Amino acid sequence: MLDIYSQYPTFTVFLGLLLAVVLTMALMPLMIRVLRQRHIGQQVRADGPDTHFVKQGTPTMGGVVLILAAAVTVLLLAKPTPEIWLLLVATLATALLGFTDDAAKVIKQRSLGLTPKAKLVAQFGIATAFCLVAVNVLDVPPTIDIPFVYTFDLGILTTVIPVGEGGIAIPWLYLIFVNLLMAGMSNATNLTDGLDGLAGGTVMMAMLVMAAIAYRMDMLGCSVFAAALAGACIGFLWFNAYPADIFMGDTGSLALGTALSGLAVLTKTEVVVLIVGGLFIAEALSVIIQVAHFKRTGKRVFLMAPLHHHFERKGWSEVKVVIRFWIVSGLLAAIGFAIYFAESMSGIV
Repeated sequence: MLDIYSQYPTFTVFLGLLLAVVLTMALMPLMIRVLRQRHIGQQVRADGPDTHFVKQGTPTMGGVVLILAAAVTVLLLAKPTPEIWLLLVATLATALLGFTDDAAKVIKQRSLGLTPKAKLVAQFGIATAFCLVAVNVLDVPPTIDIPFVYTFDLGILTTVIPVGEGGIAIPWLYLIFVNLLMAGMSNATNLTDGLDGLAGGTVMMAMLVMAAIAYRMDMLGCSVFAAALAGACIGFLWFNAYPADIFMGDTGSLALGTALSGLAVLTKTEVVVLIVGGLFIAEALSVIIQVAHFKRTGKRVFLMAPLHHHFERKGWSEVKVVIRFWIVSGLLAAIGFAIYFAESMSGIV
């Protein structure tokens, strides 16, 4: 089957998207029913918008189905290369971290799960392992390409630890960068997941662009991986659109952020992904700015952070915020792909 699909790569990518949609839509009703029977629901933050209190008790952890549907799709359609296994392991490991966090929230009956420190330690551990495998096993160069500007070599400070007949190279500067990128994007995606359909729709657009980038680089497995996640997000949106029947929880949002940044590392589009996922960056920056400014002055920059709540406080309806954020995300994704495509056509890549 894999040999047949490899002869029709475009078909394989689109099939991956479609299969993930079908699996997600087929399994999600069962997940919702089980969660409702067990009274496993979302805990709404006490200081959130008043309109969100009606969401209290809505089934959460829908990310379990989303991520598993994408993983099954990839295993069925993509050739099991080291790149695919690395992406799957990192994504599933982060999903497990998110699941642990979601479970802690449900058990404690409050909106906070694991401590931020515990989550960061785990995220940095996953990112470190991802980086070292990418550099030492997959021969990913420890460089950062700023399109049309310069390619920085972050492997200049590298330590080689002798192991057997070879060694493990630790490019310290690149390792730090990958840790910041992966943990940062994972948490930024998590912060974006605050309104019905917001994270699912924006991640879907970003993943479609990453699928196109990987396809252009002849990395079919990575393209199928991204397309499968995009398809899973589409299937999830059927149940997560306002008013949501289920939320993805940290299980989904943290894992999707890790998958997006992991694809960027393997395709060497670490800077481009900051544009493609620009909305996630803006959401994270709004929280950082709010906290830092409030600690220094006692005043708030935004009516409420993350950014989507600011616009809710300004009087925008939840649906209006989501649709406009989708539009912004789509534009940023298109700009990111255009920059990548233009650079690749120029012969720089």
